[in-house]
Amino acid sequence: MVLLAVAGYLVVQYVTGGGGAPGCRVVSAKGDGASYEFTPEQAVNAATITAVGTGRGMPERAVAIALATALQESGLRNIEHGDRDSLGLFQQRPSQGWGTEKQIMDPAYAAGIFYEHLAKVPDYAELPLTVAAQRVQRSGYPEAYAKHESDATLLAAALTGRAAATLTCDGRPGTQVAAVGPDGVRTALVRDFGRDALQEAGAEVSDKGAATPSPSVTAEAHGRTVTVPVPVDVPAHGTNGRTERAKRTARERGWQLAHWAVANSSALHIERVSYAGREWAAGSTRSRWRSTGSTSAGGAGTATDAVRIVTGQ
Repeated sequence: MVLLAVAGYLVVQYVTGGGGAPGCRVVSAKGDGASYEFTPEQAVNAATITAVGTGRGMPERAVAIALATALQESGLRNIEHGDRDSLGLFQQRPSQGWGTEKQIMDPAYAAGIFYEHLAKVPDYAELPLTVAAQRVQRSGYPEAYAKHESDATLLAAALTGRAAATLTCDGRPGTQVAAVGPDGVRTALVRDFGRDALQEAGAEVSDKGAATPSPSVTAEAHGRTVTVPVPVDVPAHGTNGRTERAKRTARERGWQLAHWAVANSSALHIERVSYAGREWAAGSTRSRWRSTGSTSAGGAGTATDAVRIVTGQ
């Protein structure tokens, strides 16, 4: 009876993609009406997987492969059970050399080791997603990854920052993270993007791994706002590919940080996020990024650019 109950639970999770009421939504930037709804728990894990991938210099296609794999293996939830000794987001097995149980249950580690294996697959970006994922996972049901490709592609476009203002969450406060407020946001930024990412932006990071206020990552509005700078675009003195790519990379980085903050809004009690003249505020999943009518963040002719994250505490 216990085995039947567990099997039934796993079937439900497999069909629904993770359980829980959707609190987040991502839409296509192409205007084709495509969208995907998912839970705040899934949003946090998806944002971590993406941050680890871009931190390793992996392309958007690699992120989509990783997200589709995690959607299939765990419903994008960091679960403590699975087939035999499988664990975590990617259902990796300690007995198969993926790491210790503690390591595998760390989403950043699990994502990192997945990308490490994916990078060894020749021409993985040119392969069908199912084939690339299977080369890493060695699953008994390799065709199952295909059904998650469209959702994973939408998530990857938003969470890498290529598709601007396409991800929203309801922002209802969660209980997953004990340390909330600006300190919790800084700690989570270090967790997902690493110490180097914040140090490059001018942040000071303590030995404990949490970022501390500095002229670049500052606390404002009675200590409720974290401002994270984004690298300034290279002035366009021509139309060469290098200049255009430099501009695009800066903007993508900004939107990645902004969407990351929205994805973590429930866990970190984030109330507002603003970037590039657009602002998200905690509310319904159908809410949109509204225009602030300002070009002070990401507009033409500005000297600096930053993502502003306002917490509820």
